[in-house]
Amino acid sequence: MAVTELDAGPSFLDRLSRPKPLIVLAVLMWIPLTVYVMFGDRLDGYADTVLLPAIPATLVLYILGVRAFRESWVAVLGLSLVFFWLLMAVTAPYLPLMDPNKPIAPFTTPFSEKRDVFFWLGTDFKGRDMLSRVIWGCQRVIVWGVSATMVAYVVGALFGLVSGYLSGWWDEIISFFANVLLSFPVMVLFIVILNYLGPSGFNIVVAVTFASAPAIMRIVRGLALDIKTRDYVFAAQTRGEHPLYIMIVELLPNVRGPIIVDACLRLGYTTVAITTLTFLGLGLQPPDPDWGLMIRESAKTAMLWKFSYMLLVPALAVSSLILGFNLMADGLREMSLRD
Repeated sequence: MAVTELDAGPSFLDRLSRPKPLIVLAVLMWIPLTVYVMFGDRLDGYADTVLLPAIPATLVLYILGVRAFRESWVAVLGLSLVFFWLLMAVTAPYLPLMDPNKPIAPFTTPFSEKRDVFFWLGTDFKGRDMLSRVIWGCQRVIVWGVSATMVAYVVGALFGLVSGYLSGWWDEIISFFANVLLSFPVMVLFIVILNYLGPSGFNIVVAVTFASAPAIMRIVRGLALDIKTRDYVFAAQTRGEHPLYIMIVELLPNVRGPIIVDACLRLGYTTVAITTLTFLGLGLQPPDPDWGLMIRESAKTAMLWKFSYMLLVPALAVSSLILGFNLMADGLREMSLRD
């Protein structure tokens, strides 16, 4: 009698790696964190509970990311750096941290104890705990940086698809406005927009969209011009599908590879831009901690070598997050070349 082996089917992690579960996990991680950062002061006593579903979602997404990127140690290293700060962002209210805005012991150097409190990273010139401020500060940088980049990609990808697929006068008009915006240096465009609108997180999103969307549009336009000549696009046209359906369903999924790689790099650029604008006084505003604000406040004090840690700690935090995004982009590019 022949014995047939039963197919065990996909594992639990394999099922979670499918698009729909990944989207659900990303929403469970991102929406609570965004609500907490943008509207936490309006949630009264419920602010901390908002982040509870984000913690397991972040951990599961990291495990799935490591499984997906295991072919490239560079991508795994970058993913680990990014998710370290994501985990710090979603767990900050539950960690045994001091109040990031409470003055305790000014000018306490790292690994020192004052007033019966041990300071791992020291305190700043106002006596606020550096460790607490760095961990709390990552929330605003990540949320506003990723939000600004996401909005820029939605706008840029939409106009790029329209320009590349419809061509004609659509392409001429969109390309003209994109070229006008691209003629301005990015930082000058940021400063002009924020000087006009005023410094705030929402205005940073507007500034990043104006500065980044034209370059994203050019990338998506070039990809759309190439892909719209493929057979499956002609098949959709023959079926009488609407142009919007063809752009969203047929074109966009087939250009996602280069877009994802560019998005990782652009997230790093946006993080640098937000930190720089905050340093210039045009970005995220006090009193809540922010890496750019920490660098700005400690710039003069850190000229003394003894207190240089006040500048080095937030600077290294920014650098590690940007390095994570860049390594992810390099790893994804390396994996795509292998395929």
